[in-house]
Amino acid sequence: MDMLSILTRYDMPFIRWLGMRFLTATQERVTAEMVVRDELCNDSGVLHGGALMAFADTLGACATTLNLTEGAGTTTLESKTNFLAPALSGTKVIGECLPLHRGRRTMVWQTRVSSENGRLMAMVTQTQMVLEPRRS
Repeated sequence: MDMLSILTRYDMPFIRWLGMRFLTATQERVTAEMVVRDELCNDSGVLHGGALMAFADTLGACATTLNLTEGAGTTTLESKTNFLAPALSGTKVIGECLPLHRGRRTMVWQTRVSSENGRLMAMVTQTQMVLEPRRS
């Protein structure tokens, strides 16, 4: 099974609620898009920072998952976001997640969130902890 199929198999309610659609998925790069809906916006009609961070965090977690050994899990340890431009309701944002470090215990990912026309809207760097499989 290819890696994009693995991610699209996830039936997480939060991913569905965000409206994320995965575009590509390899161990080195995951991309997705999301339409900015009113319920994801602040009262100015701009994508809420928390919704943008959740979009990027999900990309980093999914990218980590594609690099884990059987039975291992992941959780976010740290995330830093630089907000650079607003994403207005009705527009689409595209996230591209690339690795900065893929280690045994942690992985660090950088996600660029851009508009459809390529304008950089945010840069997110996150550290994911690798959770060893539970022993019986």
